[in-house]
Amino acid sequence: MSCAENAASLATSQRPMTFFAGLSLAAILAGSSAPTPLYRLYQESWSLSPLTLTLIFAIYAIMLLLSLLTVGSLSDYVGRRPVISAGLLLSAVSMGLFIEASSAGWLIAARAVQGLATGALTSTLSATILDTNRERGPMLNSLTPFFGMAAGALVSSALVTFAPAPMQLVYVILLGLFLVLAMAVWFLGETASPVPGAWASLKPHVAVPPQARRTLLLISPINIAAWALGGFYLSLMPSLFRVATGLTSPLLGGSVVASLTLSSAAAVLLVRHRPPRLVLMGGALTVIPGVLVTLSGVYLASAPILALGTVIAGAGMGTAFFAASRSIMPLAETHQRAGLLAAFYVESYLAFSLPVILIGMLAPQIGLPRASYLYGGSVMALAAVSLAGTVLARRR
Repeated sequence: MSCAENAASLATSQRPMTFFAGLSLAAILAGSSAPTPLYRLYQESWSLSPLTLTLIFAIYAIMLLLSLLTVGSLSDYVGRRPVISAGLLLSAVSMGLFIEASSAGWLIAARAVQGLATGALTSTLSATILDTNRERGPMLNSLTPFFGMAAGALVSSALVTFAPAPMQLVYVILLGLFLVLAMAVWFLGETASPVPGAWASLKPHVAVPPQARRTLLLISPINIAAWALGGFYLSLMPSLFRVATGLTSPLLGGSVVASLTLSSAAAVLLVRHRPPRLVLMGGALTVIPGVLVTLSGVYLASAPILALGTVIAGAGMGTAFFAASRSIMPLAETHQRAGLLAAFYVESYLAFSLPVILIGMLAPQIGLPRASYLYGGSVMALAAVSLAGTVLARRR
């Protein structure tokens, strides 16, 4: 058998694991966005403030970050299947907590557990996809999270609108799915052989190699802007949509969130072969008008304008993140990648969580629409700084 035939045979034998890893990655990220359409119900049922909502959201991002920094590389040492199965079982536990939730404390606990599981699974499932499909793996890893989050927001909002038990049903479905996936992984082949060093891998390692520091500084403003925009949509956008437009349908609020992630995925597909620097500039140029149109929709109380701005902003968010990761990661040597990736995600998830906490503190004082103007203005300013820096760097 020739080398080409061997490669084709190996690829065919690994397709079930590629499909499983992609489905699992989409499922856990669907679980991460599933609570978003429910935040309004939680707020009305338990009299939660915007600050409480942002804390519930932020604890997820913080625990996810801690999980990435500690157990994110554990599957390199103990194998993929044990980490995947444990992470899916932990995800099922978080769904159980959501089902039983009767106060903000329950939601914080559920989101904390979910963040730990998602952090462990995101890195492990992404690595599994690369193990089994090196050619298409990077693109699958870029697109699957966006589709998963869109599906979670849409399905959750539809169930809240049309199905019984609106505060439990979506979690019951996800709990069952996670349990099935946790068992199914043991019927598939392992893609990483266990090696010594598991305990040492739990020590967080964050480091930016000297050759990557200038590029990281250059991409940071737009990367922070993109993640901050995503954090706002996944935490406060359903509440803002209701306040600004007067439309109370959870399906409409969930659709706005889903349109952000779907337009991000579509934009990544369109620019995937373009040079990272041009894509970065395009992302910054798209985020600015996208946020501006979105805020115009808030000001004019127009749902169509708000939705249009969301689609434009989502395209900018997706391309900005895609270009940022493509710009920074090739600059690290093999032994430097883990530390640089950790630094990149520390920045990203802090941008994902901390700004929405600040806006949640400010919203009760000045109102959510006005707080969104300040938030959106900051995002546009960061995008403008990134655009100016990229243009200057290109001229040099």
